[in-house]
Amino acid sequence: MARRKKGIPIHGWIAVDKPLGVTSTQVVGKLRWLLNAQKIGHGGTLDPLASGILPIALGEATKTIAFCMDHTKTYSFTVRFGEQRSTDDAEGEVIATSNVRPTEDAIRAILPRFIGTIDQLPPRFSALKIDGQRAYDLARAGEDVDLAPRAVRIDSLELLAIRGDEADFRCVCGKGTYIRSLGRDLALELGSVGYISALRRDRVGPFTVNNAISLDFSADSGQIPPLEDMLLPVQTVLDDIPALDLNEREAARLKNGQVLSFISRPDVDRLHRAGVVPDKSNPVTALALFNGTPVALVNIDGIDIQPLRVLNL
Repeated sequence: MARRKKGIPIHGWIAVDKPLGVTSTQVVGKLRWLLNAQKIGHGGTLDPLASGILPIALGEATKTIAFCMDHTKTYSFTVRFGEQRSTDDAEGEVIATSNVRPTEDAIRAILPRFIGTIDQLPPRFSALKIDGQRAYDLARAGEDVDLAPRAVRIDSLELLAIRGDEADFRCVCGKGTYIRSLGRDLALELGSVGYISALRRDRVGPFTVNNAISLDFSADSGQIPPLEDMLLPVQTVLDDIPALDLNEREAARLKNGQVLSFISRPDVDRLHRAGVVPDKSNPVTALALFNGTPVALVNIDGIDIQPLRVLNL
């Protein structure tokens, strides 16, 4: 007999406006305790020294976390010029200094160089793995951390304000962009050194401050809005992939792990209405629904529709 899982089965997304000084894991633990949630995880780590939007997946929504991580993100951040830190943020040791303080004109002149697809060297203190070990563990142990530059996408980068040793920026970027690296590289490009002194994530795809909640992390605090006021649908992070409507028989077959074949003209027309052109050389990931309820994430390979992740809702 299968062991009954502890907790309540809750399915959907909650956006949390994470405060400074709290880890992403602590946010997950707090919500797990408050909701007695059976299954819960987050959609992209936010460092303790950063505040802002942390998407939390519950139940079947955890099967869509990868799609959340792929979404475009918006950050507001501050670069403090004159010191370079080992961690590229305020937590690290000072490893270099400079008397150069860039002007507003100088900053604005270099911003276009950082827009588009650029090569970025991740921070030494990052969660990336080297031969199975986290880079930050190797760095803390004093070992050499040899990370290769990675291609990242930056859609926009604007200067918001400049004062004294600091400048404020806003960045819209793709998956895998390190704002700590961006701040470091901006300073170096300006002939100075610098680190991130403040960082806030303003948006992750569909999640913004407008649909986020705040959590009180004081001891034994149990204040939380009603679940129906904060829980967003499982498909919230799937709005940018095709949605394919199924009938009851097709939905049942997918849930049983069977492959569907759309051969008839009406079936092919359904694919077209979903924005999918059947093409075996170009498989498409889509969301299959029955009566508006998500059934499965599927791979549409030509006329074949293969279940990738069944959603038990």
